[in-house]
Amino acid sequence: MNVDLLAVAYPPLLVFAAALLVLVLPRIAGFAVGALSLAAVLAISLVAPEGQHLAGTFLGFEVVPFYVDEFSRMIGIGLGFLGICSVIYASSSEASETLVAFALAYVASSLGAAFAGDWLVLLFMWELMAVTSTLVVWQYGGEAVRAGFRYALFHGTGGVLVMLAVAVHFVQTGTFVYDGSGIADGIPALLAVLGMGVNVAFIGFHTWLPDTYPRPHFAASVFLSVYTTKTSAFVLYRAFPVDAQSDLAIYLAYMGGLMAVYGASFALLQHDMRALLSYHIQAQLGYIVAGIGMGAGAVTSEIAVAGALTHLFNNVLFKSLLFMAVGVVIYRTGEEDLYELGGLWREMPLTAIGFGLGAFSITAIPGFNGYVSKGMLFDAADPHYYGTPEYQALYYLLWLGAIGTLLSFIKLGYYVFFHGESDLEVADAKPGQTVAMLGLGGACLLFGVWWQGLADLAPTIHGSEFAFAYPGGESHLHPYSASHLESAGVLTAIAAVAFVVVRKPLSKLDLGDPAMVVYPATYYASRWTMLAVTGVYAAVDAAVVGAVKRCYWIGNNPVLAVEAAARELPGWMVDVDERQPADGGRPSTIHLRTSIGTTVLLLTIVLTAILWLLVV
Repeated sequence: MNVDLLAVAYPPLLVFAAALLVLVLPRIAGFAVGALSLAAVLAISLVAPEGQHLAGTFLGFEVVPFYVDEFSRMIGIGLGFLGICSVIYASSSEASETLVAFALAYVASSLGAAFAGDWLVLLFMWELMAVTSTLVVWQYGGEAVRAGFRYALFHGTGGVLVMLAVAVHFVQTGTFVYDGSGIADGIPALLAVLGMGVNVAFIGFHTWLPDTYPRPHFAASVFLSVYTTKTSAFVLYRAFPVDAQSDLAIYLAYMGGLMAVYGASFALLQHDMRALLSYHIQAQLGYIVAGIGMGAGAVTSEIAVAGALTHLFNNVLFKSLLFMAVGVVIYRTGEEDLYELGGLWREMPLTAIGFGLGAFSITAIPGFNGYVSKGMLFDAADPHYYGTPEYQALYYLLWLGAIGTLLSFIKLGYYVFFHGESDLEVADAKPGQTVAMLGLGGACLLFGVWWQGLADLAPTIHGSEFAFAYPGGESHLHPYSASHLESAGVLTAIAAVAFVVVRKPLSKLDLGDPAMVVYPATYYASRWTMLAVTGVYAAVDAAVVGAVKRCYWIGNNPVLAVEAAARELPGWMVDVDERQPADGGRPSTIHLRTSIGTTVLLLTIVLTAILWLLVV
């Protein structure tokens, strides 16, 4: 086992210890310890040499709970930096110590999944991430409890599918340790796609996102907006790495394209600000999934994967920033509906600046980080650059998603900050909230202007340099080439004109997501299934108990039974509890009913004995 100091300083353990300390230390000291633990994660991610790992055995299986490579390093930097800003924001937003403790435990499990070097540790952290994130939702109470229950059902189901994928993978390969080839093809790959698809919000599996994230404390939404979805997208890459040659690669790519359009479309229809942002989590995950799918198909592998993971890193920054800005608006105004607001830029200029930095980033405006990574994904799908004809439709889906994203954030910014005059006299963001927002916004701007730094941070593929030859003659990736700037200008112009045209009709639309039918459908299907099962059980139980009692009575009253049968009388078929014993007959004294707990205990003992016999 490698006992290097950096490997022993296991990042998830540091953050989990801080979560416990938050509960016992004074508020300021506890929050400071939480922020420092995440600063340590950031430092470890920056300085740990590639290949640094912590290995051992668990139940006879080889495990690697901590592994640093160029991919996990980038994710660790993003999650660590965001964690610092999120704790500062929560501290200034009147979040309780309990909420922050749960959130830090959630962050710890997310980091554990990101730094895992084998599927067994990943599975443990994956399930822990589901449990701790549910606690973050439930902590708020009220409507968040029901939403958290639905959230838990989704993620529990996805976790079971991932567990089955890992189990079959082990059967086929004989090891849990990552070997760079991803999950085994066939059944493991299919199960992994479905299970991970829950966490990365595949269409049809996504309803937990807009249902859950608008419900808890607004500071909790900042944590939730990043850690589950971005970590899961990274794990999806682990399952389907570059050149994986998976049969599912093209389906992954097109699912990503459809997610980009679907999420942006339903975001446009939202009145609730956090619901709008939640749909855009799905939309931006669509770009990441599309890049992973293209990379796994080995068609446009290098730039597709680099673009996907760079966009994932950028998404950590700007998505959390947007939730922070909207959270401040909710905190100061108490209003969730964007159509009930307006003109707040005069009252809340710092919050408006924070929102603007995030909005410019997510919509890929030149000068901001989203422009760099989204441009790489466009190039990967574009048949004129790296794409092939099979991805031409995907290229147009990504374009539609980009237009929808621009429309959504023009709408959100217009109605919240610029439309009309504000009749509210509200304060701006508090100092801690401002520091967190401007810290993340500054990073978005930094990596948009100093794009070479973002390129250096992005993972290289198979040791190759982060350099691509563009048809225009650029020897290195250059997002600010004339063709890229022209594309950005066209996208922005189309969205601006479209918003003028659709603004009024859009404000009158209040269409629901058809996928939400899963909730009432599941409820009624479960209810009637339960009633049917319990009804059948009650009938069978009554029949069996009655038959046993009658048999017992016959055994103790054979003469009466024979006489009754000889006379062809149905007396022996009536309820024996009402029959008085005669000629030495006596009623049943067998106790045929017992408690549920005793029944479960007996079944457990029987099944354990059977399992033991099979093993022996």
